Parts: sequence; structure tokens; C-alpha cells
Amino acid sequence: MAGTQTEPGGDHRAPRARRIPAAAAARRRAVGLLAAAVSIATTLVVTVLAVHIVFVAFEANTANDLVRWFGDRATDLCWQFKDVFQPENPKVEVAVNYGLAALVYLVVGRVLVGLVRRLG
Repeated sequence: MAGTQTEPGGDHRAPRARRIPAAAAARRRAVGLLAAAVSIATTLVVTVLAVHIVFVAFEANTANDLVRWFGDRATDLCWQFKDVFQPENPKVEVAVNYGLAALVYLVVGRVLVGLVRRLG
């Protein structure tokens, strides 16, 4: 049986590469893009919340347009988490409540990315 792949001294050919049908490749690409989009969106939301927390913690100038923009976006993104905890210190209140919102976004985002990749 000369020339077989299993016999020592025989011909050793590389196994043929499996071809992925075009539809499967397109689907895999789309799933990857969707997972990346969810991950990027989640990261952007968490970044806005984190920047707002930093601005509040270090008493940034609220008359500044950039500070105001981040504050407005963070308030919109915080939903029902704005007043979950009500400590005496307003800085702690923002850090805890907006931080909780950021944590929820991170967890939900990671779960969604996992589901998209698993179902795709």
C-alpha cells in the first residue's frame, strides 16, 4: 500500500482545506460585526457614565459645554439607577448610582455578545 498517508515512507499530502460555503462565511462575518457593534455600544455607554462620575468627583466646571454634555448623556443613560441609593454626600450618590448603571450595562452587554456569538 505504498503512497498512503498512514504508511511510513508513503506520500504525505496535506489534508484538503474545508471550504466554507459563502452563505456560512457571510453569516459568520455578520455575527462578528453584530457582536462587535454591541460591544462597542456598551463600551461607549460605560465610558460616558465613567467620565461623568469623574467630572462630579473632581468638581468639574458645570458651565463647561463638555462637562454639561457628558452630564446630560449620563443622566439619560442612567434610567432608574439615578436614585437607587441616597447617601448624604452627592459625590458618593453619583459614584454609586451611576457606577451601578455602568456595571449593569457591562454585564448586559457581555451577555448579549455571548448570546449573539452562540446563536450565530
